[in-house]
Amino acid sequence: MRDRKAGSAPPEPAVPVRRRAALIAAGGALAGASARAQAAWRPARPVTIVVPFGAGSGTDAISRILAQQLEPEWGQSVVVENRAGANGALAAAQVARAAPDGLTLMMTTNTPHAANPALMKRLDYDPVADFTPIARAGNYTFWLVVGERSPVRSLRDLLELARARPGHVTYASGNSTGIVAGATIAQMAGVEMTHVPYRSTPPAMTDVIAGRVACMVVDVSASLGHVQAGRLRALGVTSRERSALVPEVPTLHEAGLPGFDVVAWAGLVGPARLPPEVVASVNAVFRRVWERPETVRRLAGIGFEARTSTPEEFGAFIRDEIAHWGRMVRAAGIEPE
Repeated sequence: MRDRKAGSAPPEPAVPVRRRAALIAAGGALAGASARAQAAWRPARPVTIVVPFGAGSGTDAISRILAQQLEPEWGQSVVVENRAGANGALAAAQVARAAPDGLTLMMTTNTPHAANPALMKRLDYDPVADFTPIARAGNYTFWLVVGERSPVRSLRDLLELARARPGHVTYASGNSTGIVAGATIAQMAGVEMTHVPYRSTPPAMTDVIAGRVACMVVDVSASLGHVQAGRLRALGVTSRERSALVPEVPTLHEAGLPGFDVVAWAGLVGPARLPPEVVASVNAVFRRVWERPETVRRLAGIGFEARTSTPEEFGAFIRDEIAHWGRMVRAAGIEPE
């Protein structure tokens, strides 16, 4: 037998021909089964995407973009149903009770699926047990804004006003990100501000623009048009790093709250016990339309950073985020209601 040449790789262990053929066949069968699962299910009737906030909110905007993309893929109508109220809990409870047939989905966010367990004493749903994760959709960019007639020009101005008049400076919220971020600003700065909650973002913005409320933390997706038109003034984004979507706006971390970092997200879920073939099919078509360059650009234009995942990755992400938002709520000193 000839010696192996120096430096050459050792020979691979021999695999019997029959066993090798069986392995190849098994691998092909698994790949074929996966492909068939993704291709097999299509909705036989119109699909509803439940949105936990009102029309005009950022979640409403991205859900309508998704619905437009899914309709030609499925050959069915895709209806966006706004179910605002109770910090997104009403929508979540509705979807949790829906039939697991793929015809009712939810564009959830960190509000009903991460923050609510810490913000609310009683929930009519379990954010893990009552849902089937399908895919992560991406991250929102949030910023702190004031109305155009406000004398406040910077975070420093706002905090000086709050120190001079404890409890008189108000902040609105239309979701958990606004609640937690507003309370965290007050806690980190050592000032007293009064929270004014709303059922959804649009009416909260209306009152900030009118000067009835001093400020709010709001998603760029819902408020960019108002900022561009001069009706709102952005003081800083809530993420630790500047957003590539609005790079000219400083972070609150830079502006005077070192370490401030609040990031919000969205993703697609269905009721618990969705059949695997439905989950695989919806995930596949969602990723296909969401990753299109034109869709990514369209979402970026309204302040949303698109990203996708497998169902398993999104499920693990939700569990981690429940713990993360619980820590932020406790650190901000927010008592559950």
